[in-house]
Amino acid sequence: MKYLLWAILIISSFVLQARLSILGVSPDLSILLVYYAGIKYGEKKGMLTGVLIGALEDSMSLSIFGPNLLSKGIIGFFSALFVTGSLFRWTPFLGMIAVLFLTFLDNSIVFLSLSLFDKAPAAISNALFISLMQSILNAPAGILIRPKDAD
Repeated sequence: MKYLLWAILIISSFVLQARLSILGVSPDLSILLVYYAGIKYGEKKGMLTGVLIGALEDSMSLSIFGPNLLSKGIIGFFSALFVTGSLFRWTPFLGMIAVLFLTFLDNSIVFLSLSLFDKAPAAISNALFISLMQSILNAPAGILIRPKDAD
């Protein structure tokens, strides 16, 4: 049952991020699922969830396989490390900052991977704009996604 719920959430996030757009930029909803898995289940499960979601994203793209797999795996690991008490004590503001930073980091890793191993997906100014907008759009979700041991 739990796996079916995750499958529905992942598919829904892919469909919604393809349909939603603000100023021509879609929010990156799949990174929120990876962030959630990391802070709820720890580094290993967060990283595994990130790798699986990233592999699905890469398989749907028309580019090389691996950039999203790498970035989402890193985000799953770091989300658990940053906000579960290892480095910082979770607060709603820290949750927002963590989602903002991790979304930007995810986009940066994907952009750099594609630029190094394939071709640059966009001009650096466009990539920066999209990364900042996605980070800002995702940030409020950091207030709602809480670790299991948050006060």
